[in-house]
Amino acid sequence: MTTKKVLVIDDEDDIREVAKITLEIMTGLDVILARTAMEGIHKAETEQPDAILLDVMLPDMDGVMTFEKLQANPNTKDIPVILLTAKVQVSDQQRFANLGIKALIAKPFKPAQLAQQLLVSLGWNDLSLL
Repeated sequence: MTTKKVLVIDDEDDIREVAKITLEIMTGLDVILARTAMEGIHKAETEQPDAILLDVMLPDMDGVMTFEKLQANPNTKDIPVILLTAKVQVSDQQRFANLGIKALIAKPFKPAQLAQQLLVSLGWNDLSLL
C-alpha cells in the first residue's frame, strides 16, 4: 500500500515544519513542502499529492487564486484542498465550500489536532487505510 502524500503550501517556515513533523509522526503521511503559491502549483502538478493544505495569505498569490489555478489545471483539479487561515469566519466557510474547498483549519492550529482535522476533513478517518 502506498503512503498518502500531502502538500503543505505556506510561506511561514514554522508552520510548514510543524505541519510536516506533526502529520508525519501522527499519521505516517508523506509531507511535501512549498513556500510560495507558484512553487506549490508546480509541486502539485509534479508530485500529485493526495491532498493540499494551502495558506490563504501567501506573498505571490492568495490561497483562493492558487486554488482556482489548481482547479483550472486538469492535472491538479481533483486534488482536495484544505485552507489554512488566520481569519476564519462563518461566512467564509460557506463561500469556500461553494468553491469546492474541503475545509478550513484556523491558524494558529494546535499540532495535536491538525492531523485529526485533516483526516476527518478528507474522510481518511481510518488510519489503517493510510
